[in-house]
Amino acid sequence: MIRKATIEDVKSIHAMLKYYGSRGDLLARPLSRLYDHVRDFSVWEDPETKQIVGCCALQFCWEDLAEIRSFAVLESYSGRKIGTRLLESAFAEAREYKIQKLFTLTYRPDFFKKFGFIVIDKSELPIKIWADCIHCVKFPDCDETALLKKLS
Repeated sequence: MIRKATIEDVKSIHAMLKYYGSRGDLLARPLSRLYDHVRDFSVWEDPETKQIVGCCALQFCWEDLAEIRSFAVLESYSGRKIGTRLLESAFAEAREYKIQKLFTLTYRPDFFKKFGFIVIDKSELPIKIWADCIHCVKFPDCDETALLKKLS
């Protein structure tokens, strides 16, 4: 059910992120950026309908640091632990690459806290990660919460 995203999945991912972005639940990403980063994504595909119902990107930032981003599950599939499994899959992939720390910028910090993320000040993150922020409609007034998790 969880697999790496393909080019064919990008429009479904974009629609999901656009929907949640319009509600203020996350920051949507332009379609062109999703094509640029499709290899960062894992998706949850409903085995019966073949519909993409969840996504999560793991973007490497530094030799020991990666970001969890563009994390979403369709509302009609909530309560099925799809988000949990996508996040755990990202943890496993990060460990394969010997990543020691994961961070996320989110409007839903309580969800991530359940998985050992702790709130940090954004200033604790390396300057390199702000390169994408320049393209954000909310730059420089970011209102997301920064969280960090150390992997064992």
